[in-house]
Amino acid sequence: MTNLTTRRFDSRSALDAALAERLARAITATGPSAIMLSGGTTPLPAYRALARRALLHDAGLRILFSDERYVPSDSEASNYHQSRPLLDALGLQPLAILRVRTELSLEEATADYERSLAALLASGVRIGLGLLGLGADGHTASLFGAADLERSRGNLAIAVPRPDGMSAVSVTPDFLSRIEELLFVVAGDGKHAAIRAFVGQDPQLTAWRAVQGSPAVQLWFA
Repeated sequence: MTNLTTRRFDSRSALDAALAERLARAITATGPSAIMLSGGTTPLPAYRALARRALLHDAGLRILFSDERYVPSDSEASNYHQSRPLLDALGLQPLAILRVRTELSLEEATADYERSLAALLASGVRIGLGLLGLGADGHTASLFGAADLERSRGNLAIAVPRPDGMSAVSVTPDFLSRIEELLFVVAGDGKHAAIRAFVGQDPQLTAWRAVQGSPAVQLWFA
């Protein structure tokens, strides 16, 4: 059974500061570990704040992504590109960053990410923290509806046709269930209904369905 806890912040700045501290603890954890970063604009202030700090980390640290739009890796729409200030500040080697290789075809990029995630799981490295967002429509990562969830079965990563006309590669509920702690970080107007549905564990909400198999889920919002 999923253990859901929630935390409401009085301001966006308080949420940003708390997220930065939680990420800092995960980054500086002892021993090999992996962290899943989310895309979107909500976590960017925390990423940038951490990039200005000299954080020491284990040589076995790995970074991966919840999803990625199928755009060039230097595009402003790329989650990998948006996180580069943090990645560069950590001085991670290329092999320590599991990214969706959008220079490949969409099918090849999806298969490549699937293999990378499978290898990470097989290595025994603990995935201690995974960040996720929550859309106003109730999506998370690039899982937008029941069809995406159904296609996810038996996979760690899938290609997704996004409602905005773009394509993306997303992790799946099967992969999310392997992460020790999932942390939804939510801010912005228009998400109150989605937050209420998530807190109420609405079985029709895509985001809730995606994490029902996960051991520990937190929802932080401002």
